[in-house]
Amino acid sequence: MSTGVRRRMGVEERRQQLIGVALDLFSRRSPDEVSIDEIASAAGISRPLVYHYFPGKLSLYEAALKRASEDLAGRFAEPHEGSLGARLLRVMRRFFDFVDEHGPGFSALMRGGPAVGSSTTNALIDSVRQAAYEHILAHLGVPEASPRMELVVRSWISLAESTALIWLDGRRIPRAELELQLVHDFAALAAVSAAHDEDMAALLHTMVKDEPAEGPFAELVGRLMSLTL
Repeated sequence: MSTGVRRRMGVEERRQQLIGVALDLFSRRSPDEVSIDEIASAAGISRPLVYHYFPGKLSLYEAALKRASEDLAGRFAEPHEGSLGARLLRVMRRFFDFVDEHGPGFSALMRGGPAVGSSTTNALIDSVRQAAYEHILAHLGVPEASPRMELVVRSWISLAESTALIWLDGRRIPRAELELQLVHDFAALAAVSAAHDEDMAALLHTMVKDEPAEGPFAELVGRLMSLTL
């Protein structure tokens, strides 16, 4: 009769396992509520062994946050196929997939968590926002944004963050409605800016000229027109 032999993990493999376990726990509860003992138990190792790989919960939280931030930044990547409105809607669906999967951790990070305010955390959050910004500019076909365009895009990214946080507090509005509303919000921000700037007006024309009748931007126009009748 043979007995199973537990394979010993290498240093990096064990670190990655602990990051994965911590990320899973932080995704289900606020990081402040998760103890090192829980992480150790979920990983099947002792508490001292966790400290062998990470000096403390803060460093483990930052490592888990780094993995999550890379995942979140990737949600804004989208093939340049179809209308802009349809692309932004797919991006918002993937963004809310992430928020849904990592609700408590996302909320703790944005509202104040164990690593908030550290240089590492701030850099990771900024890297996600910058990645989102660059992806949106690429969809707009703009290599370098004008000041007004930068204001529109960065304001929209902040709006998506705050909308997700409000939605997490009870999920009182259907998620699909918010995803579409955020795409409409982007068009609205661009339209208001276009009323004050010729370059933005030209960009708005480019955004809507190839929009199909069933696309998100066309739907917004239809809804607004119905309000004036």
